[in-house]
Amino acid sequence: MRRTSALVTAAALALLAGCQGSGGGGAVAAPVIPEAPPVAVEVTPADGAIDVSPTVPVEISVTDGELTDVAVVDGAGAAVPGAVADSPEDPAVEVWTPETPLAYGTTYTLTATAEGVSAEPAQAATTFTTVTPQRQLTPAIGPLDGQTVGVGMPIRVYFDQPITDKAAVERNLTVTSSTPTDGVWNWFSDTEVHFRPSQYWPENTDVTLDADLYGVDFGNGVWGETDRTVSFRIGERHVSVADADTHQMEVYDGDQLVQTFPISAGSPDNPSYNGAHVVTEMNRDRVMDSSTYGVPVDSPGGYRTPVEYAVRISDSGEFVHAAPWSVAQQGRENVSHGCINLSTERARWFFEFSQPGDVVEIRGSDAGTLRSPINDWTIPWEEWRAGSALT
Repeated sequence: MRRTSALVTAAALALLAGCQGSGGGGAVAAPVIPEAPPVAVEVTPADGAIDVSPTVPVEISVTDGELTDVAVVDGAGAAVPGAVADSPEDPAVEVWTPETPLAYGTTYTLTATAEGVSAEPAQAATTFTTVTPQRQLTPAIGPLDGQTVGVGMPIRVYFDQPITDKAAVERNLTVTSSTPTDGVWNWFSDTEVHFRPSQYWPENTDVTLDADLYGVDFGNGVWGETDRTVSFRIGERHVSVADADTHQMEVYDGDQLVQTFPISAGSPDNPSYNGAHVVTEMNRDRVMDSSTYGVPVDSPGGYRTPVEYAVRISDSGEFVHAAPWSVAQQGRENVSHGCINLSTERARWFFEFSQPGDVVEIRGSDAGTLRSPINDWTIPWEEWRAGSALT
């Protein structure tokens, strides 16, 4: 809080007068003390403002004086606790911040009082009303808070309503990590945005997403409902390479090759997709059902088969799993419906080794590149960066 005073000038004039000689004994003229300027106070939002974001800065500016009091009440006259601090953007402005965020659809009155050299204090008041959203949204976020995931797991934010102002949302999604990265957001659709670095995450890294979306205008009457913070850990680096051409899968723990397994990948009629796949789900027992991707069980090519140690690597129906019926083909021929087949013992080892977020890179297939919902690492980096609303 600041005070601008004319007292220094007045004191200097008085001292100057006291130091003058009397000369010929004539009288010395009394110094002229200028009149102190009046205090001026300005506040924002403007009085009568409506549809104000509940997180908009409430700013106070004082000229030729010092702010001495700020009082805020809601429409019912109840006091709203808060504190005043210097604005980080403009040191000449002070900002009042409530202890808890202001509510949507509520009227508030702020009164600011300042004093200066002049005897009369000054006041300014503003009454404003926060916006009433047509709808409020809180996104779903993955990974979950406290989870440990592999180096390939992107941060995924999902909304159940299309987002019109993607830039406003993205500006309020802040990612920090114990090992800094060059990560960028990419919008997969109007309802889904992902974050990843240019390369796989550094292993053993702590990551936090602050989704400060309360009071953010998403567009078309939709506003953020709440703030969320999600913290998770990137665990050990597990990247496996499954080659459909050589029928082998190399499993790496960090930079060390720890296993080389014979495999059977997708058949020529049902080839596995090329590219980096991300482990998203692990089932000790699972029933593989062709109807989940549009092939009826009772049709030619349909099936409903129980399997063990199923590690899902895409939402296109691809798993690494035990397939004792294809052991004779593993290492020699591709006969699966797109999955990576292993013997039961090898599948059990891989299941116990794996964690969500691990990477399985499939190569050598006649199929195209993976295009399932988590195909983040198959998108070239410059294309990925272009998918940001802030590019």
